[in-house]
Amino acid sequence: MPRSYTGALPILLTRTPYSVGPYGPERYPNDLGPLGFAEEKFIFAFQDVRGRFMSEGEFVDVRPVKDVFSGPAETDEASDTYDTIDWLVKNIPSNGKVGMIGTSYNGYYTTCGLIRSHPALVAASPQAPMADLYHGDDGYHNGAFFLVANFSFFTGFNKQKNPVASADIAPFDYGTNDSYKFYLAMGPLADSDRLYLLNKNPYWTDMYRHTTEDSFWQVRNVLPHLKAVIPAVLMVGGWYDAEDLSGTLTTYRAIRLQSPDTVCKLIMGPWAHGAWSFGKGDKLGDINFGSETAEVLRDAELHFFKQYLKDASPAGQPPALMFETGDNQWKSLTRWPPPTAQQKLRLYLHGGGKLSLKPLVEQTAFDEYVSDPADPVPYMLKAPQNMAKEYMIADQRFLDDRKDVVSYVTDPLGADVTLAGPISPNLFVSTSGTDSDFDVKLIDVYPSDAAGNMVGYQQLVRGEPFRGKFRKSFAQPEPFTPGKVEEIRFTMPDVYHCFKRGHRIMVQVQSSWFPLTDRNPQTFTEIPDAKPSDFVPATERIYHAPRNASFIEVNVERVTSR
Repeated sequence: MPRSYTGALPILLTRTPYSVGPYGPERYPNDLGPLGFAEEKFIFAFQDVRGRFMSEGEFVDVRPVKDVFSGPAETDEASDTYDTIDWLVKNIPSNGKVGMIGTSYNGYYTTCGLIRSHPALVAASPQAPMADLYHGDDGYHNGAFFLVANFSFFTGFNKQKNPVASADIAPFDYGTNDSYKFYLAMGPLADSDRLYLLNKNPYWTDMYRHTTEDSFWQVRNVLPHLKAVIPAVLMVGGWYDAEDLSGTLTTYRAIRLQSPDTVCKLIMGPWAHGAWSFGKGDKLGDINFGSETAEVLRDAELHFFKQYLKDASPAGQPPALMFETGDNQWKSLTRWPPPTAQQKLRLYLHGGGKLSLKPLVEQTAFDEYVSDPADPVPYMLKAPQNMAKEYMIADQRFLDDRKDVVSYVTDPLGADVTLAGPISPNLFVSTSGTDSDFDVKLIDVYPSDAAGNMVGYQQLVRGEPFRGKFRKSFAQPEPFTPGKVEEIRFTMPDVYHCFKRGHRIMVQVQSSWFPLTDRNPQTFTEIPDAKPSDFVPATERIYHAPRNASFIEVNVERVTSR
């Protein structure tokens, strides 16, 4: 609390598994909340969650939320948060109001605080929170395991013998700067334990071993528990969050659906994971956003907490403050997706690499390519050892010479076209194997008269993998029958993007995205235990004949002629 503290101030709580150190009565974290919060004089409370660092007890990675307790000794993160807040308001002189804030894993703990919340908790801001690790957050995307993000994380996030004040962990030695080469040499995921982590990190093993939507993942999905939420909520996320973009949007939707009377606001900017807290937000990779966008968020979150914790006058914030990429403009909306984005359009894939609003009579029934697990499609031209955050917006021209990537592109647009909401691929495919991935990317192709080095730039707008054996169920995978045409339908996270006049819309389909996702051997098997002989080339077909017309469905907010 401030040294000059003389009156009643609210408490801002952050719960974390990453250590609140340095520890001691005269030692403080480097950052006391977001920028500007210390000057506004809050009381800041930080807590190591149960079983991490200096907190006693047993840590459970993404501890399941319970609906029923067997006795008073049983806990979950919601009850731990309740007890923490109860202790704070009874032992720390304050105005009796508590807020919570946290990003990523800390955002997940903030979300848990909304469940069966303490009466003193009046406002919370889950920022880029994990929500459903199997569906779209850090673990799996449509059944495909996010390899580089998880391996690099769990080399440093280990089981502890707590309590321990130190967070010193020797960096993992990859033995090479070439991450593509390292993960290719790793082989099946089970070899990661045998060769590198030596079966010493149960969190990593749990992550890659639970390949289906089994009970392990079902009980760790926090979304069904967001009923009767009472505190005001400010959700924050980034359109280019490579870790928890899905968590922000699904948590917002879950609260809106299950707690319709709750004040639940949403802010989405052009940011990588958590970048709004420490950067300017003026650019990412090669793309410039025209202003220091992070300042907008920092001002909004400060006003949010001042309103609910200090009884300041409302700042007139809209229910949804959304940055429209491509046009580089903030938009104030009544909700997300905007009510104006009701027009659904289908972008049909055609032979000859064409993308059109109309299904055509095709001379050829399909496009074909060979996917080879020994030569998977890279997700970045030069990928670092950790997941490259800029992959979400990167130029895709480095794949122009790949024969295992098929591209479909519109003619130059005659007007600005703004998409708002989810992207929904509907593909008709076949494979010569018994399993294959089908990864879909939506791309903004810049014109020949674009400024500077942006001529012909192919900016990734949204991309998602899909593991084919889960086309009917994520709980009960099924093999493909070689050569049989099958339908694959899934939903990619939302976009709010303006394709400018003269630009073109491109869709790419491929069957590997490495090492962003683990390799599919293209043989139906339990992939972590796949044998080298299981990894075989497969011939993939994308169909576009009238009876099997593949398309991408989008929500159009507006078409603007200039």
